[in-house]
Amino acid sequence: MVSYKELGLVNTREMFAKAIKGGYAIPAFNFNNMEQLQAIIKAAAEEKSPVILQVSKGARNYANATLLRYMAQGAVAYAKELGWENPQIVLHLDHGDSFELCKSCIDSGFSSVMIDGSHLPYEENVALTKQVVDYAHQYDVTVEGELGVLAGVEDEVSSDHHTYTDPEEVIDFATRTGCDSLAISIGTSHGAYKFTPEQCTRDPKTGLLVPPPLAFEVLDAVMEKLPGFPIVLHGSSSVPQEYVKTINELGGKLPDAIGIPEEELRKAAKSAVCKINIDSDSRLAMTAAIRKVFTDKPGEFDPRKYLGPARDEMERLYKHKIENVLGSNGKAE
Repeated sequence: MVSYKELGLVNTREMFAKAIKGGYAIPAFNFNNMEQLQAIIKAAAEEKSPVILQVSKGARNYANATLLRYMAQGAVAYAKELGWENPQIVLHLDHGDSFELCKSCIDSGFSSVMIDGSHLPYEENVALTKQVVDYAHQYDVTVEGELGVLAGVEDEVSSDHHTYTDPEEVIDFATRTGCDSLAISIGTSHGAYKFTPEQCTRDPKTGLLVPPPLAFEVLDAVMEKLPGFPIVLHGSSSVPQEYVKTINELGGKLPDAIGIPEEELRKAAKSAVCKINIDSDSRLAMTAAIRKVFTDKPGEFDPRKYLGPARDEMERLYKHKIENVLGSNGKAE
């Protein structure tokens, strides 16, 4: 058993309380490799922003669970090297799909876990979430539950439709499970194809797709039922069109990739939404930068020469999200 406190990590409890009171959201950035982790920590340290390092089941398998623990410990040390005296860093399991997986992560040093029972019948979701909460709280690990289904594909998580969260269920769910935060469905979606062209309108001037608005009425109803309770938005990448354009022009194929407009995320961040998940945007930034190097320098084969620019581009993206979308800069001096 490794306690997250031994690794220098924190859980989300105090972090979320401050975010709700301050009207901003904590960035939850997914990572799979060293370059992504370096970019996240450098951006958070320079912006003095609390940050959640998110790891999916697939990413944990890819990175190796043991290496991952030391990477998290190293991230804290790296942040201090960069001058962040008191790093506020969470290591969080994204979309845990079983009690056994959540327990394994808790036992190996995660400070926060998500148990996603949203695909199960309601009572089974309640029972599974409570089982994880009961175990996690013994070790002061915080737990995120989920109500409602998000469309899209992200690692092992996929659905061809979304089901909005039912505000009538949230009080019962939060009370009976004891979860510390709740992921809800208001129209965000996983992956780089968050909406089909049929769900969108098309800007007559640019020809670009315009996605449908988020269901803020659902969010408002949830906040009314659970005032002050930490709410989480998954599938909240904006799919920057400059990256999509670069990828497509340099041999990629991402037709009609579309994300969540940043102005809608800014609005959400000022509410009880205190954690916003972003994954696809960093994948796009990394891919665009690598494609550019391979196009400009087709003879390049040193990974540092193409992963380095990719890391720098992701750092720029993370700083932009922290400063201009989530408003979390300067909140973790």
